[in-house]
Amino acid sequence: MSRKKVGDILIEKGLITNEQLETALKEQEKTGRKIGQILVESGMITETELIDTISERLKIPRISLESMVIDPSVIGLVPVEVARRYCLIPAFKIGDNLTVAMSDPLNIIAIEELKYLTKCDVKRVVAPRTEINAAIDQYYSVADSLSGVIGAYPDRKAEEILLEKQRLASFQEDDAPVVKLVNLIINQAVKTKASDIHIEPDEDQLRVRYRINGVMKEEASPPKNLQSEIISRIKVASNMDVSEKRLPQDGRLMVRVDGSDVDLRISTLPTIHGEKVVIRILDRRILEMGLDHLGISNDILRHWKRLIQLKEGLVLITGPTSSGKTTTLYSVLKEINSVEKNIITVEDPVEYSLNLINQVQTNEKAGLTFASSLRSILRQNPDIIMIGEIRDSETAIMALRSALTGHLVFSTLHTNDAPSSITRLIDMGMEKFLVASALKGVLAQRLLRTNCPYCLEEYRPQEMVDSHLKCNNCSKNTSDGV
Repeated sequence: MSRKKVGDILIEKGLITNEQLETALKEQEKTGRKIGQILVESGMITETELIDTISERLKIPRISLESMVIDPSVIGLVPVEVARRYCLIPAFKIGDNLTVAMSDPLNIIAIEELKYLTKCDVKRVVAPRTEINAAIDQYYSVADSLSGVIGAYPDRKAEEILLEKQRLASFQEDDAPVVKLVNLIINQAVKTKASDIHIEPDEDQLRVRYRINGVMKEEASPPKNLQSEIISRIKVASNMDVSEKRLPQDGRLMVRVDGSDVDLRISTLPTIHGEKVVIRILDRRILEMGLDHLGISNDILRHWKRLIQLKEGLVLITGPTSSGKTTTLYSVLKEINSVEKNIITVEDPVEYSLNLINQVQTNEKAGLTFASSLRSILRQNPDIIMIGEIRDSETAIMALRSALTGHLVFSTLHTNDAPSSITRLIDMGMEKFLVASALKGVLAQRLLRTNCPYCLEEYRPQEMVDSHLKCNNCSKNTSDGV
């Protein structure tokens, strides 16, 4: 059975009339243009309606380029000339399969050229021409800029690099190439939803890596001779001492990406090949996340919401580093925050500013530690206290005492599970009866990577796998009664 033509489907949907189709067909005979293009340009249908119809007719998925971020390494597989010529853009790559967004998925010439260029099997998805052109302008302009900035600096010999290391790098805002390169590194990290940027000097290269969904991913590396300029640019922007290269330093910086403010927390560490920089990206959109959006199961969430409404006691969140403990803490504070409560936090550092909440940042050089801060906080008539982390016995005892004197205390511990938090407190020297009296609840958590909604595919286990899951008691129905 032959497939219906695009024009016939549009008529069935009530988007055009028979007369409009006849007019478009006559125009097609004169110009040779595609019928869909004629209908869109004449205003009879929208581009979205055309793409949806093509997707329905050809059984090819439709994709929204505006709501996804394309990996620069995937963009690099297809030259910009080819992308513009055929109005297409590579969307993602899984193994040897390259998925390409096309406005004309029946263009066999384009598909064959892509197979030749990329040495991949090409899978088609459809997208509006305007979205594809906008994506080409966005992604290829960034790639062109990055390569242009890096290419402006030829590689130097080892002796020149050594001299460059010894020279104090100082540059102003008008030192465009380096400023532009640093901005591109940060902007690209934010757009790919990276949590951290690692700029790591090696013996013969300067490595740039992003941590995305908990996994480190290497990006294009700038030339080694740019090392001192890049590091200095970051240190100047975050108010660090540019001349101090022997000691670690910390700084903060706010940048604007696509109209949104993004906080950056910068840390430097001297290594044998120069200073290593880690930039933590603090996405302010986290502040908009409520407890209901954290992925906590309904049963646990119900108990958790009851816990955080208590009048006194110690409530802990545990998990390894970068498991989302701070995000959960901020969501808790957002849930219970009100003008009727005096909430004070002590953090190292303060990552996000919260309305109606008094936030204290520790300063160990000045003697303002977690424990000393808590002593002062207790004289501030608090209802709720949030401690960024219980790191030592002094902080632990102050947290327990606060919880036992009519305050609700929230904090975090680095343990692998909830029961281990009790053992950890006892190991810190806390009396068992104090822990039993003060501790009201513990939430242990991990971050789980989810499947990308744009490239996920249904998978059915093979018979061999399925055979190992058989059960003789329920005849493979995996249920026994109602």
